[in-house]
Amino acid sequence: MIRWLKDPLFHFLLIGAGIFMLYGWQADDDDLRPDQIVFSDAKIDQFINLWERKWQRLPTQRELQGLIEQQVREEVFYREALAMGLDKDDMMVRRRMAQKMEFISNDLASLAEPDDTQLQTYLDEHSEKFVIPGRISYSQVYLNASERGERVYSNAEALLSELSQSTVDVDVSMEGDSFMGGYRFTDETDFAVSRIFGEAFAQRLFELPVGEWTGPVESGYGLHLVRIDSRTDPQTPSLEQVRDKVRIEWVAEQQRKTNDLLYAELRKRYEITIGDSASASSSAGSSE
Repeated sequence: MIRWLKDPLFHFLLIGAGIFMLYGWQADDDDLRPDQIVFSDAKIDQFINLWERKWQRLPTQRELQGLIEQQVREEVFYREALAMGLDKDDMMVRRRMAQKMEFISNDLASLAEPDDTQLQTYLDEHSEKFVIPGRISYSQVYLNASERGERVYSNAEALLSELSQSTVDVDVSMEGDSFMGGYRFTDETDFAVSRIFGEAFAQRLFELPVGEWTGPVESGYGLHLVRIDSRTDPQTPSLEQVRDKVRIEWVAEQQRKTNDLLYAELRKRYEITIGDSASASSSAGSSE
């Protein structure tokens, strides 16, 4: 039984059953006279529950009458709008109705709860979505290429030699040129590095050796001499670390698959003509 609950075909059958129920409800509504509007006790109870949830109290009799009258007003205008064909060729209405169909299949696709095997398989197949980013702590000394011109590379080599031979902790803010972006950075992700220095700089930074001055590394600002103090590489997490995120992604994928399957099956019920042949098809149909 559990295996059936996880089978996409079973999900589709549930969708079909749900749509059948909707058609059944619609048929029940059609049994009413066009000039008849009925709000059952269950519907009124729903109004009361919604009011209580919002205002944390029951509505007064006057407030309840106002709620009912508001719904009657909406139903009257809704039916008259349908009678006048105002729903035809309205992109907003079309889009909203299509979305409601997808919401139905989404809800039904969410009925099955994945087990650990399914989640682990999804994690293995989509590991790039859940990678724990590497982190890096580093210091940098900036050399302004615009101001130093052709001397910038020779200046960088001389300063790198000086920094490499130093036996004391260097005050990097006093070396090189002034830089508004900062000099020391702790526990930064590659994304955080990229925001300041760019992607190419961040990628190069995660390739440098730890514990020594290296460079120059180029960014959009100029040249930088860099010392990596510590670094952790990106890693794929265990299922326990990202179970909730994996489940959310798994459910979303099942919803997409179910929607695609539903659409493919429903599309078979229609003859679709696109382009110039549409007019020819219509003429052929009318002549018959």
